[in-house]
Amino acid sequence: MYFYSERVESINRERLITNERLLQNTVTRSLADDIAQHQQSLRLMLANLSSAVQVASGNDINAEHVQAPELRALLETFVSSSSDLAYATLLNSEAKGISAGRIAPDEFLQREMEHAYNAAREGRAYSGEALVVGSGKSSRTVMLVSAPIMYAGRFLGMIAAVEDMQFLIRRLQEVSRGGLTPYVIDGRGRLVAAASSDYATGQDMTNLEIVRAFEQDGKTQFVAATHEFDLTDGKKNTAMLGTYCRVNTLDWAVIVQKPRNEAYRGVYEMQRTARLLALLAVLLSIGISIFAARRITNPLEVLTESSRAIARGDFSQRVQLKSRTEIGELAETFNVMSEELEQYVEDLKRAANENRDLFMGSIQMLAGAVDEKDPYTRGHSDRVTRYSVMIAREMKLEEEFVEIVRISAQLHDVGKIGIEDRILKKPGALTPEEFDVMKTHTSKGANILRPVAHLKDMIPGIELHHESLDGRGYPHGLKSDQIPLLPRIIAVADTFDALTTNRPYQQARSGADALKVIHTLSGKRLDPTAVVALNVIYDRGEIRIPQQIMPMPVAACAEIAQPEAVRAAAAGEVAPA
Repeated sequence: MYFYSERVESINRERLITNERLLQNTVTRSLADDIAQHQQSLRLMLANLSSAVQVASGNDINAEHVQAPELRALLETFVSSSSDLAYATLLNSEAKGISAGRIAPDEFLQREMEHAYNAAREGRAYSGEALVVGSGKSSRTVMLVSAPIMYAGRFLGMIAAVEDMQFLIRRLQEVSRGGLTPYVIDGRGRLVAAASSDYATGQDMTNLEIVRAFEQDGKTQFVAATHEFDLTDGKKNTAMLGTYCRVNTLDWAVIVQKPRNEAYRGVYEMQRTARLLALLAVLLSIGISIFAARRITNPLEVLTESSRAIARGDFSQRVQLKSRTEIGELAETFNVMSEELEQYVEDLKRAANENRDLFMGSIQMLAGAVDEKDPYTRGHSDRVTRYSVMIAREMKLEEEFVEIVRISAQLHDVGKIGIEDRILKKPGALTPEEFDVMKTHTSKGANILRPVAHLKDMIPGIELHHESLDGRGYPHGLKSDQIPLLPRIIAVADTFDALTTNRPYQQARSGADALKVIHTLSGKRLDPTAVVALNVIYDRGEIRIPQQIMPMPVAACAEIAQPEAVRAAAAGEVAPA
């Protein structure tokens, strides 16, 4: 019986040790993911701001253009959009620009700006070192993040933001309440942030074995690693248990540590209890021994099962153990950590939704800027988007692809930002030379949005929606299967809206008449499957064509030669929207 108890003790000891290591592993990974999420969000916000700057400035921020009121308003709105943003600046290719924020850059931050600008000129994004600005109670730990502004491979300038790291310090303080000592280091082993004021930002932490372990092995790993090590403080030597986890988006590591005698306190308590139970089992009976062993094993199994549930992603798990022993304390600590992890997951979901709303707002802002330039196509982008989404869903395409269709259709004419007003707003038919200029809007739109990585899947719909199945489209003259499905769908929706709205070169047709024209183009210029889908949703009455109230400039049309419009009408086709 004694040896049986020793065996049970050994098994349970390993379970407790595994639970403590799993707890540290989960905490470091959640902190690392939190930091990575903040970095990704900030990068996305910078990309959206860069696109807005390019649209508002027409890709010209040189000389006095960078001082434009609308650019300053964009920068101030950007800084005020998040409490984590302390400062932002926009510099042109001459290193001149504007700034906004609640701090003034000191010499150290200015030096970081220089490094960021040099990186931007080389077309690289930049993430700086953690710095302390201000003094006393007003001091803040910050870091600089920047991105270049590029257009058609040409360097236009740089967008930079200073992020307040207070959100990270708060998260570290929350974790420290669970008995752990958390901190974050950079790739050189210097402190970025810590929960305790005993550590200072920039402090060299390479004297710790856990930090040296990360520098040696952790930079190439994408999973957390746990080590036992000794912490020397003067003449005092403390045995520690620590875990590090690499932050994927940065060359950083999140580290948590705890004295081993505290981390394994439950193990020592269990050892004393198990030996006592073993002695009682020998003196009393086999039944009492088994019962006592189960009293120890069951709570640990509950802890282990709850740990596995959290590892599977169920952060709602709580351990219901009423015990005054160290195992009960471990259960309480486990529950506190579970609540924090559940809140963290909810915060991540909320941040993801906010990022999507911000992203879609930027898309609608760009599309609105295009429609406002041309009074004859106002609302065109919204209608083409609505028709395209309805066609895609009727074709039973996956919802993920439908979202790509939605964004691409909303931005399909964004290139008209780069078309001169004298051509875009001309109240009559275009000459062949002017029409050639107008046709460049597809390539211009693709070039404007190509630097935004989040929009790479939408580029074909923007660049190729005027391609034709018979190879007579533009800009590349693609034929048949050379044209992806995305621009085929948008082309049908674009043609339908062009036919059912007033234009300088034509009166609006009814929906039924427009469908007749589109059917004559099916298989020649337009995708037959998309045409059938449009016909089905129109027959169901799901398409409502807006009433046309804009007067047609008939006199102007009569005075201007319309070779392209005449040829299109004669062939039963429609001029590009």
